[in-house]
This record gives sequence, C-alpha cells and structure tokens, in this order.
Amino acid sequence: MINPFDDVYFMKKAFQEAEAAFEKGEVPVGAIVVVENRIIARGHNLTEQLIDVTAHAEMQAITAASNFLGGKYLQNCTLYVTLEPCQMCAGALYWSQISKIVYGARDMERGFIAMSSQLHPKTEVVGGVLEAEASEILKRFFIQKRNLN
Repeated sequence: MINPFDDVYFMKKAFQEAEAAFEKGEVPVGAIVVVENRIIARGHNLTEQLIDVTAHAEMQAITAASNFLGGKYLQNCTLYVTLEPCQMCAGALYWSQISKIVYGARDMERGFIAMSSQLHPKTEVVGGVLEAEASEILKRFFIQKRNLN
C-alpha cells in the first residue's frame, strides 16, 4: 500500500507557508510540525511584521506545536521546513528534542550545518526535499526585493 503522507506531501504543505510569507513581504520560509501524519502546527517567517529577529518559521511552528501538545518536548514529531534551519532555530530544535527534521534547500552560509550547530543526538535529518522549489521562491523573492530598491 502506498502512503500518500510522505516527505514530499508534507513539504508541499510547508511550501504553502513559504508562499504566505512571500505574499507578506517576508523571506519565504515555511514550516509545519507533523505527528502521526497529522499537521499540528504551521508557521512562516514573520520577522518584519512582528519586528522580531527570532520570528523565524521554525520558531513559530515550534511554539505552536508545543502549545498544541501541552508540553515543551516534540518527541515523535517531524518538522518540515523549506530552508535548512539557522543556528538559532537549531538550538531551539535541540532543546525541543524533535525526532526528525526535513528541509528543502540548504543555507550554505547561515544554515546549522555550515555553522556546525548541534542537534539533539536522536534527531534524524533529511535534506533536499523539494529543494528546487524552495530555492526558486527564495531567489525570486530576493530578485524582486533588489528590483524594488
């Protein structure tokens, strides 16, 4: 039996959040948290709207998931995020003890891998899911931003 709820399916849902960020003039990064094939939290960048450098998509999703579950640990949860988490988000994900992180595009300069940030030892990481789409919306956003300035 084919499981329709695979990493691509859920990354498409995270991508919808990135599109919402794009429409708001935010850097288009989207995230969702899933437990047992159920989306329990959504988030996208809100740093401009909230005037808050910590309002990254992952942080929004972590907070929403913790509120939904009624606890600070996200064990048995998967975060789907369109861009590799930064060092700040990796730290929050470490403390949340999230079980799995699936990201789309790599952030070669500011991502947790380039910054040598640590995740929880039990956290599984999968990268490159819908990487082309995630990279394209970011490129489109920054081209548009440059053309407006």
